[in-house]
Amino acid sequence: IPLPKWVTGEIEKDPDLAYTDQWGRRNYEYLSLGCDTLPVLKGRTPVQCYADFMRAFRDNFKHLLGDTIVEIQVGMGPAGELRYPSYPEANGTWKFPGIGAFQCYDKYMLSSLKAAAEAAGKPEWGSTGPTDAGHYNNWPEDTPFFKKEGGGWNTPYGEFFLTWYSQMLLEHGARILSSATSIFDGAGVKISVKVAGIHWHYGTRSHAPELTAGYYNTRFRDGYLPIAQMLARHGAIFNFTCIEMRDHEQPQDALCAPEKLVKQVALATGAAQVPLAGENALPRYDEYAHEQILRASSLNVDGSAVDREMCAFTYLRMNPSLFHPDNWRRFVAFVKKMNEGKGARRCWEEVEREAEQFVHVTQPFIQEAAVALMH
Repeated sequence: IPLPKWVTGEIEKDPDLAYTDQWGRRNYEYLSLGCDTLPVLKGRTPVQCYADFMRAFRDNFKHLLGDTIVEIQVGMGPAGELRYPSYPEANGTWKFPGIGAFQCYDKYMLSSLKAAAEAAGKPEWGSTGPTDAGHYNNWPEDTPFFKKEGGGWNTPYGEFFLTWYSQMLLEHGARILSSATSIFDGAGVKISVKVAGIHWHYGTRSHAPELTAGYYNTRFRDGYLPIAQMLARHGAIFNFTCIEMRDHEQPQDALCAPEKLVKQVALATGAAQVPLAGENALPRYDEYAHEQILRASSLNVDGSAVDREMCAFTYLRMNPSLFHPDNWRRFVAFVKKMNEGKGARRCWEEVEREAEQFVHVTQPFIQEAAVALMH
């Protein structure tokens, strides 16, 4: 959902309201978090405007909250995710598996960086972000900042910058959540926040794509625990993606490791005692992906028989392919297995036989839905 026209009109008057990279490219997906608390929108702050929207949502859907609407996922950034727009696909700027680029070059972010550098007694660190961090489609080893040996990410300057950059994102999340939890308090809904599953180059030391997105996660530092702790403080659900992926299905030269990433997030949410929900990143209709989702959602990550599993799962996505008879049959069986939870030990064949009757009953509706979606 794009920003409202009256907001993009304000960006045209003050382009620094948009996230900006070091080459001056602006991003219109989401307002820069650098201006969260400044009255830049006709005398009001972006957070105040968002709070007004949430109040209007609550008041308009009051009769559905707690019954039909049981969870509200609060948008925190591009694609609704708590992150910087570091890998924009529009106009071919970024292509998988590029490392992305830092988004801290609007005047509001630079003003905060300058103040942080002065407070740290290093004013020379405050005029710009890293200038040796490569371009959107570089790989970590192509850049002085992200390379494993002697990379800038692992220096006092790198530590200062990445701490500031990730802390700004955490504070943004906390500000939005404070508004959301007070507005929906007593409404009978859970609040959740989506965190991106950035699994490419996960096997490197610097984890460059996670760093540019604002997740200060490296070989030597857990970047997901602080996020989980912030969500726990506000009673929110940690919603994570790429649950259906297996490491071996991804490009090995890019050291993709979605399974290891999901495990790290599961451990972080367990330590912070925050509920974990999941979704698949790509549309998948096969049993192999369904099995991976079931395995991941059981949260048996460290071999211990903990009484914990994902609190919810969002299946992407509803389209004509899902309603293909074979895909629908598999999907019905998958939903039954998910509903039974981790304690169930029944085989797929048995569940699919049970699902067959439901598939038969729903067939006319499914054909209607498939036709409707195609139009």
